[in-house]
Amino acid sequence: MGPAQIESIAKDALAAFDTPGMAIGIVHKGSVRFSGGVGRSNIVSGNAVTDRTLFRVASTTKAFTAAALAVLVDDSVLDWDDKVIDYLPDFRMSDPWVTREFTIRDLLTHRSGLGLGAGDLMLWPEPSGFSRKELIHNLRYLKPVSSFRSQYAYDNLLYIVAGEVAAAAADMSWEALVQSRILDPLGMGCFAGDVPADLHDRTAIPYAFIDDATVEVTRNRIENTSNISAAAGGLVCNVEGMNIWMLTQLSGGLGPNGTRIFSEEQRDEMWTSQTILRVGQTERERDGTHFKTYALGWRKEDMHGYELVSHTGTLSGYQAYVALVPELELGVVILNNGSNSGARSSLMQTVLKAYMGEPSVDWVSRLAEAQALWRTQNDIAPDAVNDNAAGSGTVDRPLADYAGLYEDPWFGKVDIRQTGRGLRFQSRKMVRMAGTLSPFDMNTFIVEWDDPEFRADAYMRFDTDFDGEISGATMAHVDPNGDWSFNFRDLAFTRIED
Repeated sequence: MGPAQIESIAKDALAAFDTPGMAIGIVHKGSVRFSGGVGRSNIVSGNAVTDRTLFRVASTTKAFTAAALAVLVDDSVLDWDDKVIDYLPDFRMSDPWVTREFTIRDLLTHRSGLGLGAGDLMLWPEPSGFSRKELIHNLRYLKPVSSFRSQYAYDNLLYIVAGEVAAAAADMSWEALVQSRILDPLGMGCFAGDVPADLHDRTAIPYAFIDDATVEVTRNRIENTSNISAAAGGLVCNVEGMNIWMLTQLSGGLGPNGTRIFSEEQRDEMWTSQTILRVGQTERERDGTHFKTYALGWRKEDMHGYELVSHTGTLSGYQAYVALVPELELGVVILNNGSNSGARSSLMQTVLKAYMGEPSVDWVSRLAEAQALWRTQNDIAPDAVNDNAAGSGTVDRPLADYAGLYEDPWFGKVDIRQTGRGLRFQSRKMVRMAGTLSPFDMNTFIVEWDDPEFRADAYMRFDTDFDGEISGATMAHVDPNGDWSFNFRDLAFTRIED
């Protein structure tokens, strides 16, 4: 594919999926074949996206955390199968046996037994009020939904733990380790921690398309400080740097500048399948996929007979996608500053299939049509899935009865206060989790969040004790298809005295 064709399809994807800007990188047979951008990094200033525009790369960071550990394995500082508690004595899961047996490898493979996105409410919406030490302590309160190592359930918290294991073993922060042992030696121009203030004009502003308008996701702006979730999804990078990263991966850990970051043996270990994933019907039909697994910071699958090593990254306002095809010596990276995954997916499908010799398809139109169909189908889904889709709009008690201080073992304290605006929800740790409780039915309210970018309204159902007094509360998504990162179902509040 020529540069003009790539840029044309990328522009079509931006328009179809309400995304302001996109950067694209392609490496092939040891050299960079495309490195550029389309659209705008800032719709107010009009700044254009280039291959040096900085994005948050979200969960594609996980491969860097695995690589930091690989560096330490090469240094004989630790081993993949070392026990976590040997490096973090305060680490505890709810089951003592699981705590004792939990290895560094387990931290990276999404098979802990915890549910999908368990504990993510300690991370998002940013800024988090939790420290990494508190997060590690709070793991003991999260209840498993399956037995240890038996099922795949994507998580972020344990990658943060993995980052802290690496930090403890290296006697430096995760940020310093990744910066000094990976990013700087390769000359990537990317940042594991602080982004210098003089580079802020090169950052992409995060955007979402809400109520027919493009709005800035202010909470996820690139600032000059790191955050609690850095090891799971906090790296800031550009396509120019990610091209170097892909060439390093494809060459077995040897950077294009001749610097070896990790051994080929450890690169192969990071690409080795660990946890089996389900292959969906769409993947079978679209990509000819027969298997799909999770390795160490990477997903693995087959696409039209080729091994594909990849990972996506999703954060409100940013999308990332990195895909490697070792047999073709091919790497593709897409970074954008929108919240619709269709932009990255349609262009990635187009580029990969072109290199694989597959027939040309208008993937932008095809995925746009699939999204439109999904939205139409799910507009009626809540009535069928959620028995409480229609409430009376009233509750059983005076609002004052529900007011008070509530506490969850891992999420901490929440104030429910009666104000002139009705009942108000305010988390003491997660300051952006504030909203109004609207009466729904019986002892249940709907929490409507103040932040218009936080689109995850929740039911809050209050419980009573044997004396009929309000004793606690639980929560659940109003939208059954809502973002699983906001895992309200893990919350179990008890009413306490302040």
